[in-house]
Amino acid sequence: MPAPARLSHSDLQSALKTLCGWSLQADKLHRQFQFQDFNQAFGFMTRLALVAETLGHHPEWFNVYNRVTIDLTTHDAGGVTALDVQFAQKANEFAGF
Repeated sequence: MPAPARLSHSDLQSALKTLCGWSLQADKLHRQFQFQDFNQAFGFMTRLALVAETLGHHPEWFNVYNRVTIDLTTHDAGGVTALDVQFAQKANEFAGF
């Protein structure tokens, strides 16, 4: 299966306008989520893990207690693609944004 196409600069800027709380850091979509406690943070990650498997697209993420930090990029495409945007949208949805 061919790698998805990297988003153009203008497409990426448009996508960022629709992604509450996300920014571009080191050529990756980046966001930190904070939850009430570890159980909520871990539940969030578990739900997103199922999305990742469905998309065949897995995040770079880090969890400490009630915080989950996510960085998204499509390595095969050398940058952010529509898959990353789709995953970010799902993350916001699950977190209530």
